[in-house]
Amino acid sequence: MGAVTGQDEIVHIGGYTAETGGRAEGVVAARRDRATGELTPLGVVAVTPSPSFLVRHPALPVLYGCNELPDGLVSAFRLAPDGDLTPLGVRETGGAEPCHLAVAPDGRHLFVANYGGGSVAVFGLDADGVPGERTDLVRHSGHGADPQRQEHAHCHMVSPDPAGGGLLAVDLGTDSVYRYDVDASTGRLAEREPRLRTAPGTGPRHLARHPDGRRCWLVGELDATVTAYELTPDGPRQSTRVDASGRTGHVQPSEVAVGPGGRFLYVGNRGVGTIAVFALDGAAPELVAEVDTGGEWPRHFAFAGEHLYVADERADMIRIFRVDPDGGVPEPVGEPVPVASPTCVLP
Repeated sequence: MGAVTGQDEIVHIGGYTAETGGRAEGVVAARRDRATGELTPLGVVAVTPSPSFLVRHPALPVLYGCNELPDGLVSAFRLAPDGDLTPLGVRETGGAEPCHLAVAPDGRHLFVANYGGGSVAVFGLDADGVPGERTDLVRHSGHGADPQRQEHAHCHMVSPDPAGGGLLAVDLGTDSVYRYDVDASTGRLAEREPRLRTAPGTGPRHLARHPDGRRCWLVGELDATVTAYELTPDGPRQSTRVDASGRTGHVQPSEVAVGPGGRFLYVGNRGVGTIAVFALDGAAPELVAEVDTGGEWPRHFAFAGEHLYVADERADMIRIFRVDPDGGVPEPVGEPVPVASPTCVLP
């Protein structure tokens, strides 16, 4: 695929393929110039159905993707320095439409959120990072206030504690964040009570942890909010709640992340097509800027160095921004990079 220089690094992009109505062909690799932020697409490096979310092993050259299908799958790939991917194995997730996954900080387990199945799957990883048989599958039960979107459980995110203190599972359908202890020897989950219950109709989608380990923020896909929590031994405790966008019109939050340095929070807003920037130095997140992405459906974004990469699923593009380190506001760089149906960008 060609050499990667010291100034370059590889970015992988997941997306929806024809199996789920998208135009992608699988996982795409792109070369990123660390100095300018420029992305140069290198082509499809893994033909796999609807790899809607990607994650890397914390210590090994292995990449995982969830195949968001009616019969969900998770795929593992050996990662070459030039970005090429070699298949290592495929496992059934035990639920429909897996949409998010994460690796435990110690690299021993892989967690998968089954959206359609409303469940969390766990896989043990061997010394090479290859997933074995499923070690657990925990199904959520219940429903929320919205009869169309919350008719039953819809697990949307799995978030392991970076310090090894357990797993949070965000469920859009039941307006809940579940807390689990993870048995490192068996790969089994044990729920910790009480679970966090949001306001009815919130539809929690993703959460972002602060590097200090004491705070997190949860976006509501259905009510367009950002809720701040203190992370305590007894579970997340709500502190404040604000709107995810200052714009009028349809607002459907997607990704949320704390920026480099921990001073600003970033929220992707589909519908209005923006990235909202919140300052975190006060009692509540304060909206300081809201930047147009150039499309209407920013599904996911990720930071790399001083740059921000936004995947707009419906506009078939990755938009590049440089983030001002002092003010935190993203400024667009260059032209959008054409990529079919992108749903995840992984620097």
